[in-house]
Amino acid sequence: MINVTLVGKGNISWHLKKVLSQTDGVQVHAVLSSRGNTISETLNSVAADTDIYILAVSDDAIASVSALFKGISKLVVHTSGSVSIHALPKGLKRGVFYPLQTFSKGNAVNFKTVPICIEAENEKDIILLKKLANLISDTVYEITSEQRKSLHLAAVFVNNFVNHLYHIGDELCEQHQVPFAILRPLIAETAKKITHLPPLKAQTGPAKRQDLQTIQTQSTLLKNDEHQKIYNVLTQSILNTYGKKL
Repeated sequence: MINVTLVGKGNISWHLKKVLSQTDGVQVHAVLSSRGNTISETLNSVAADTDIYILAVSDDAIASVSALFKGISKLVVHTSGSVSIHALPKGLKRGVFYPLQTFSKGNAVNFKTVPICIEAENEKDIILLKKLANLISDTVYEITSEQRKSLHLAAVFVNNFVNHLYHIGDELCEQHQVPFAILRPLIAETAKKITHLPPLKAQTGPAKRQDLQTIQTQSTLLKNDEHQKIYNVLTQSILNTYGKKL
C-alpha cells in the first residue's frame, strides 16, 4: 500500500484525490491546505502514515510551501511542468510527479490516458514514483527537469494557445450569429489526424496552399486589431515553414 498526502486544494489536487482514492494499492491519508500554518500544525500527525507528499500547489508557491517540509524524511514531490526539482529544499527526498493534462474541477479525466512524468534523485524513489504512476496511468515517463520544462512549453503551444484560438473562433461565430458547434467536428478531426500524422504533414489551409488572395481577404475581414495580428503572425509562420513569404 502506498500512502499519499496531498498538499493543496486546487484543480490538480482535486483530480489526484479522486483517482487515487479509487485506486487499489493507494491510500490517500490526508489532503492538506497549502497555507503554511495549517501544514505546520498537521505535518507531524500525518508523517508516520505517509510515503509520498504530493505538493499540488501553484508554481510560485512550491518553494515557500516545500520549505515547511525540512526535516521530513519521506519523499516530497511537486506536480509542476515548468519548475525544477531543485526548487524543493536540499536535504529533502525530492521528486516530481507531473501529470501532463489540462485539469478543471468537475470535468472528468481518464487518468489511464494521462502521461505521468516522474523525476527523483535516487533509484529507490524512482521505483516508488513509477509504482504509484503505473497504478493510475498506462504511460509513465522518467524525464529530467530540463526535458520537462521544454515539454511544458510545447504543451502551452498545443493546449493553452490552441484553446485561446478556439475562443477567438467562438467570438467570430457569435459576431455573425453562427453556432460555434458547427466547428466541433473540424476540431475533433484535426485532433484525430495528428494521432497518425506528424503536424508538419497534417497542415492544411490557405497559408499551406500559399493562397495569398484568400489570406489578404481574411486578414481584412478581421476588425479586431489583436485578432488580425494573431492571424498575420500565424499565417507568416506557416508560410515560412512551407517556404514562402507574404
